[in-house]
Amino acid sequence: MVHVQNRTLVVDAEYDGTRLDAFLAALVPDLSRSSLQRLIKEGHVTGPSSALRTSTPVREGQSYAVAIPAPSPATPEPEALPLRIIYEDTDLVVLDKPAGMVVHPAAGHSGGTLVNALLHHVKDLSGIGGELRPGIVHRLDRGTSGVMVVAKNDRAHQELARQFADREVEKEYIALVWGVVQSGRRIDAPIGRDPVNRQKMSTRARRARSAVTRVTMARHFKGATLVKLAIATGRTHQIRVHLSAIGHPIVGDSVYGGAHRRVPDNLRAVQRLERPFLHAARLAFTHPADGRRIECDSPLPPDLQVVVDDIEAREEKE
Repeated sequence: MVHVQNRTLVVDAEYDGTRLDAFLAALVPDLSRSSLQRLIKEGHVTGPSSALRTSTPVREGQSYAVAIPAPSPATPEPEALPLRIIYEDTDLVVLDKPAGMVVHPAAGHSGGTLVNALLHHVKDLSGIGGELRPGIVHRLDRGTSGVMVVAKNDRAHQELARQFADREVEKEYIALVWGVVQSGRRIDAPIGRDPVNRQKMSTRARRARSAVTRVTMARHFKGATLVKLAIATGRTHQIRVHLSAIGHPIVGDSVYGGAHRRVPDNLRAVQRLERPFLHAARLAFTHPADGRRIECDSPLPPDLQVVVDDIEAREEKE
């Protein structure tokens, strides 16, 4: 294995007691956790102990060195799946991910993913993400639609990953939530794995990472609110978890309490939803090569827009 990059990481108080693989995943965002676990097992991570495991707890002040191997070529098969590209140049591509599409291959869905589509539409993806995640800098949940940026070379991948990690990327979402939520509300609650259900995230986790969600716009309907949300952090399921935690889950979100069997007549259209009403509407970042500010927007897709239109029409009749 040829190493092309070495990184030295020092544990600060925030990560004291965290598993080694989780600590590395937090500080090396351009590698997947499974890739880092493989590096640990193969001896490419060194630290104060000679026998490191993925579950080894790290302690404040300790130093770990990670030898990052040369990127592997992408192996998933290209698939001619429809993909709306918003912006593209020699360094990156910004696309509009449809709801229902998984970002990268994994157990249970080796094909039909965003990566398969990218390999068909884009011929020069960054290899840093590894065999199954070429060019992928950040993710959207399977049920979330909207704007994503993908790197086409390793230099762009590293710089975009740094911007995400340093909270320099502006991310704006649109959601329909149950109840009344006011514009200007700030939700500041760390997020980690749910202590009971490991498939979910929670604000009650024993080990959690900081997360902040801001409500920047609110349009009130009877029984629900259409909101715009801004996040600097990008924790797994962050918006869904935060809104559920304050008692206003996203409409249609069956995992976090937003799927209701009985709804008032004015909101009857939400029963058509086959996924959470959550859309990544805007993404703004600094171009990794020339420093330009890139801002890309995505309108509400038809399955969400038709719900809003129906609610508006019913309320106008009242």
